[in-house]
Amino acid sequence: MLTALSALAVAGVTAVGGIVTAVIGRRQPRSRGADRRDDFSAVTDKLGQHIERLERRVTEGETRAAEAQQRITAQDYTIRYLVGWVRSLVSFIRRSQMEPPPPPQPVPAEAEPYLHDVGL
Repeated sequence: MLTALSALAVAGVTAVGGIVTAVIGRRQPRSRGADRRDDFSAVTDKLGQHIERLERRVTEGETRAAEAQQRITAQDYTIRYLVGWVRSLVSFIRRSQMEPPPPPQPVPAEAEPYLHDVGL
């Protein structure tokens, strides 16, 4: 008899648990699809903002690169002009049977390959 009562109690608890599970399962305030759609739209908005920020950074980088290229081109032209001018001065001084003055300071090692034919 004790076994029958314990079996009846287990069956009752199982039935109540099944009913509670069914009621809780039906009481969802929103569907799962709506949550996923909200998450998707939030992620999409964040990604859109991130992409816009990256596009701005790329545009700024391209602008800075163009400005740097213009500056380098101008510096290159200036250096070529000055090297040509120094060469003409050195050749004029040598044609006059004189020796050009030494440079005012030691020539940096980085500049030596470009000044080898001037005699500095």
